[in-house]
Parts: sequence; structure tokens; C-alpha cells
Amino acid sequence: MIELLGKSLPQLQEIFVTHKIQKFRAKQLMDYIYHRYVFDFDKMEQFPKNLRTWLTENCIISMPKVITESVSPDEKTRKLLLEFSDTSRVEAVLMQQHYGNSVCVSSQVGCAMGCIFCASTQGGLYRDLEAHEIVAQVVLFGAAINEDIHSIVVMGAGEPLQNYDNVLNALKLMHDEEIFNISYRKMTISTCGWVPNIYRLAEEGIPITLALSLHATTSETRRSIMPIGAKYALPEVLEAVKAHYEKTQRRVTFEYILIEGVNVSLEEAHQLGKIGKEFPNCHINLIPVNGNEHIDLYKPNNKHMSTFKEIVESYGVSVTIRKEMGDAIQAACGQLKAGHAQKEENHE
Repeated sequence: MIELLGKSLPQLQEIFVTHKIQKFRAKQLMDYIYHRYVFDFDKMEQFPKNLRTWLTENCIISMPKVITESVSPDEKTRKLLLEFSDTSRVEAVLMQQHYGNSVCVSSQVGCAMGCIFCASTQGGLYRDLEAHEIVAQVVLFGAAINEDIHSIVVMGAGEPLQNYDNVLNALKLMHDEEIFNISYRKMTISTCGWVPNIYRLAEEGIPITLALSLHATTSETRRSIMPIGAKYALPEVLEAVKAHYEKTQRRVTFEYILIEGVNVSLEEAHQLGKIGKEFPNCHINLIPVNGNEHIDLYKPNNKHMSTFKEIVESYGVSVTIRKEMGDAIQAACGQLKAGHAQKEENHE
């Protein structure tokens, strides 16, 4: 069967022409999938019956099955648990921000990074997601709310830069004016610090924002909470991020999880400020660690977080304490789960 989801207009046109189908039908098909959210060939009434029959017999639009949907009490965050044809599952989140609808997508089923504060990595890495499976997460939210998607953050389960080709292909598709027409400047890739592909991303020549999951100011502390710190030392990671900034001139975002007794001393606040000061244009997101059933980590009290923030700001760096969205439905940072259906059922 020919997979039609996640194909560009030229790719679909080639498929249609190869099978002696009028070329203009490819654009009609994209309109059905990405704007009308019609995935059943029989309901594509602009197509003649013989074309609908051919599509049904030879093609597929592989939309994942929605297993559960959770909505936060304020109705601004919505989480979907999705199952693909091989029964692997991921979670994706829609956040209704003041500037528009933002979708947080997963890039892998599970994760190999092993960060101690993240539920996504509890079962290890199951597999990479294909480009069309990443795109499908956004398509489903578009269908659910029937509104435009404003921005994409690749911050769900998985290390995006470990699945580089599929993630970049998915973002390029969502940038396509025939699909979602989302500006690259409204896309963010978050990474634990996969150094070789930070450099590779810099060479793409597209203004995607890079967000580094920093979470520590020394290599020693970083190794203790993020195993990737043993592969790439902190100075090496920061050097790569600086190279990305210099190449793209895109504002760098640093994510810093606040974990009581681990990385929130006043000395670490000063050191974080010094790191930020090295970047002419950066923003630091301070993220209170989100509790979930898998971890025994706690956020500092509000007074301590405010003091920590003030110290970092004293270095002339832009800093915010991230507003917690979706914590009530386990949809906040570090809480998304993924894996094989059987594994997921054991949690329910």
C-alpha cells in the first residue's frame, strides 16, 4: 500500500502521474487531508468513483488511533494518547496560548536519554517515529479543534536530534504552504545536547529555534541527572549551541529544571547567569520539576525560585519561571509517556 500521509505536493503528483491519474488531483487530496481533515477516501466526493476505488485499493492514510483524550480543568491544555499500527504509543499535547495554538509533538516512542526527571524515558527507547507519524500528531489536533496551528515544539517523548532526518522532514512538511504553512520561526527543537546534530542543524540554513535542556551548570551535576552528560561534556555542548547561534542568529533557549537539593543553590544561580551572559541573545526557562508517579523529586518553594530567578536576571539575562500547563493531566514537562501498548496498559 502507498502511504499518502506526510508526502509533499510534488511527491503526491509523481505518484498520481505514475499511475495515470490527473496531476491536479494531488492538490485536492492535500486539501482533504490537511484542511478538511477527511481521511476516508469514500468521503472525498470531489474525486470520481473510479479514483476513490483506486485509492481505497492501493493507498493508505495512516492516522494513529486516539486511545484517550485528557483536557485540563482550565481547558487550555489537551493531551492525546495515540496508538500506531504496530501498537506503539505516544502522547502529544495541544496548548492554547495567548498567541495561538501550540502543539508539542513526540519524536520517538520512548527515549534512550535516561534523564532522571522524565517519565518518557522510563521504558527506554522503543523506536523512532517516521516523519508522517510526527505530522499526524498535528493533523489530529487540527481536526479536533478545527483551528489553525500557530507553532510546533518538538519537546514530547524522545530526543529529536537522535531521530534527525524524520524530525527535519516532518518540520519541512509542516512548513509547506500546502500543508500547515507554519513559519520555521515558530518551530522549536529541544535537545538534551546531541552535539553532532546541533552542528548539522546549524548548517540547514532554516531559522528553527534551538532549545537546550541544560538543567545543570557543571558537567558533574549534569552527568548525575542526564546520562548524556557522560557522552558530551557541558563545555562541548555549549560550544555547539554557540556555533548554532552564530550560524543562525536565532535566539537560544535554555531549559533549566529546578530540583530541590540537586541544582538550585545560589552558587548555581550565579553560574547559570554567567552561562546565559555568554550568549548575546538567549532566554532561560526555569521549570519547576513536575512530580509524577515515577520519580521522587521536588521543586523548591516559591520564595527560593524567585530568589534563584533574580540572581540569574542580575546578569542581564532574560529569564522566566515557566507557567505550568497541563500538570493536572500529566501533560507538563517531563510527564509524557510512551511505549508499546502492553507497557502502557500496565500503568493504567
